[in-house]
Amino acid sequence: MTSSSFASWLRAQPSLAGAAPGLDTASLPEEPHVLFEQWLRGAAAAGVAEPHVATLSTVDEDGLPDARALILKDAGPRGWAVAGPRSSAKAEQLAAHPVAALSFWWQPIVRAVRLRGGMQSATAAEIAADFEARPESARAGRTPEDWMLWWLAPRHVEFWQGSPDRRHTRIMYARQGDTWHHEVRGGESPTAPGGAASRR
Repeated sequence: MTSSSFASWLRAQPSLAGAAPGLDTASLPEEPHVLFEQWLRGAAAAGVAEPHVATLSTVDEDGLPDARALILKDAGPRGWAVAGPRSSAKAEQLAAHPVAALSFWWQPIVRAVRLRGGMQSATAAEIAADFEARPESARAGRTPEDWMLWWLAPRHVEFWQGSPDRRHTRIMYARQGDTWHHEVRGGESPTAPGGAASRR
């Protein structure tokens, strides 16, 4: 590949410039939404701007990925909730292909979370409640009938913490039936040689 001045400039940009918090991989919660809430609240406490903003990726009619930033509405045992207009491209794509990925990047603390799975429509009551909870300025010019709320029920959730020495830590949750299993890869592990640990 021929190097360009832009490529050289990109390589010169700093990366992993933040400071990662301490991470205890020996006492991880059984379900990923618990760890996610801890990390999100920690990001907010550390001063990360708009830590609840995520990138939602969907698939269009040609099978090409599409992505946009939006605000997370909720997260818990049921999944992760996002919203948007029924008339939007993402709504059309989710109606045709009800699968998606959601990713968060909190640069100041060198942490990221990404998840993927099926998307389900929320109930009419949940959609109406979310619309009414929006600021008045956000409701202006839009009718409740054009609003939509979805729940992403992930099958896989990855928590990533960067390290300047590139010994990044990955906490991988995978759903098997009604049970979550997790594995720690990379970084420093207190339970296994080579920096990898696996536990239920």
